[in-house]
This record gives sequence, C-alpha cells and structure tokens, in this order.
Amino acid sequence: MGLFDRIFKSEDETGKNEIKRVLWIDLHDMETLDEIVKNSYVLPVAILKHSTRCGISNMVLRQFEKEYALEDGKIKLYFLDLLSHRDISNKIAAKFNVPHESPQLIILKDGKVVYDGSHSEIKAATLQHHV
Repeated sequence: MGLFDRIFKSEDETGKNEIKRVLWIDLHDMETLDEIVKNSYVLPVAILKHSTRCGISNMVLRQFEKEYALEDGKIKLYFLDLLSHRDISNKIAAKFNVPHESPQLIILKDGKVVYDGSHSEIKAATLQHHV
C-alpha cells in the first residue's frame, strides 16, 4: 500500500480488512474475575485495561489489534473499559497484586500473573511467548 492509498482511501479500503479480528470478551462484572482465574488453568488469559478517552490508550489498542495474529482458541482475551468499570480495575490490582495502570496488559496462567505491561510494553507479540 502506497502513500496515496493511505491518504485517499478510507480506513476500510487501506487495510482494515487485513487485520485479524480480536475476539475480545467484555469484562463488565466482578464475577468474571473468578471465571478468568478458572479459565487460566485451561488457556492463558489476557486482560487489556483501556481508557476510551486517552489518546495513548487508543493508539496502543489500535496497534495491538493490528499486530494480533494468534489463532482462535489459543488465548482468552478480556477487555476492560476503565471509564465504565474502574471498580473492576481496582479489584484486579488487589486480586492479582499488580499496580493499576492505563493502558495495561495482564496475562495469567494457572491463576497467576505471568506478565504485566503498560503503554509501549503492550504488544500482541508478547502473547506469543505465553501460549
């Protein structure tokens, strides 16, 4: 795709279709945290904490989704909207002993945090190392 394609074509025409769709599971209630721990014994589980009003968080999310290339069924991906569910973010910090950050990627295996990264440390490729 050339420079003129990026300037004159819509987002759909310039490669949005090339992006593998990320199958996010909406994290919107406290009970789901117990489900996440349980699921992490079967598959790795990742939680992306995202602030919808933060430009950096939006950029990180777009880049993550652009880079994402795992096959379905390799990992469970949970998405937390921090502005709507700050209470869940606080519970995550306490339950998994990780400081709250935004944006933040947390990966769990066997009920334990195996990765915690924020801002530029959030890369889809990081998931490859934990599946």
